[in-house]
Amino acid sequence: MKYIFIFCFLLGIYSTKAQTKSIELKTNADGNTLLWEITGNGLAKPSYLYGTFHLLCKQDIHFSDACRQAIKNSNKIYFELDIDNPATLLGGLMLMNMKDGKKLEDFIDTVEFDRVSDYFKDSLKTPLGIFKNMKPYFLIAMLYPKMMPCQTVSGVEEGIMAIAKKDNKEIDGLETMAFQASIFDSIPYEQQAKELLHTIDSMEKSRKYFALMNKTYLQQDLKSIKEMMLDTTFGMQENQDILLYNRNKVWVIKLNEIMKKEPVFTAVGSGHLVGQEGLIQLLRNEGYSVRPIENK
Repeated sequence: MKYIFIFCFLLGIYSTKAQTKSIELKTNADGNTLLWEITGNGLAKPSYLYGTFHLLCKQDIHFSDACRQAIKNSNKIYFELDIDNPATLLGGLMLMNMKDGKKLEDFIDTVEFDRVSDYFKDSLKTPLGIFKNMKPYFLIAMLYPKMMPCQTVSGVEEGIMAIAKKDNKEIDGLETMAFQASIFDSIPYEQQAKELLHTIDSMEKSRKYFALMNKTYLQQDLKSIKEMMLDTTFGMQENQDILLYNRNKVWVIKLNEIMKKEPVFTAVGSGHLVGQEGLIQLLRNEGYSVRPIENK
């Protein structure tokens, strides 16, 4: 559960950039919002930052008029990955397996492997054998729908992409699939395997954590999201440099260049927004004004 804010979890349509006209949006007084406006530091027009959640019940995914207007004000939409490009998905399938032919059995004992195998067979109706070479964190991602209280799940990114396509906006990504896959090679496979086993063995507790994360996100409570990221009881401190902070720093360097060329709408996992090493603060450190926008 510790990486739900990070997992990513597919032909781009090009925008008519000269037609874009920015409309000023209302400030959200308490700073608890998923939508932020980026201005100043030489920008000709505002750009926007939006916090996503990669898996929600479909009926819970809604977008405010302000969010839709921010997309309209932008020339291009950036996600963590270019999810509108079929090559991204194909590349992901090729990069999901562990290096050097490693298998899940190499990192857990026979009894533990059988426990995972039984769970996949009984709960997911899927034989584990075809996935035994897959990086364990990708296997954990396959468990997320079982933690949801609904049958139909979706990602916030999919909803944003649908709006963007209607507005003829180009879609792009801050990272490549190869880079994201490499992140999970930098975390020991044994550690990942133990986390997979723990998630299965404590599924009821995982469901409660997942429900709390969903609730916190839907309330746009960035203060609580920040607390959850720092709270050791949620097990979310380990590997944050790899999964969050180092990536944030690289993204800010890219956004520095991107935003000076054209206004963009950047949508990434909400955990990337918060804290002293989150995108909001890092952008402010660069001299930008980052303003919370009312997003109801």
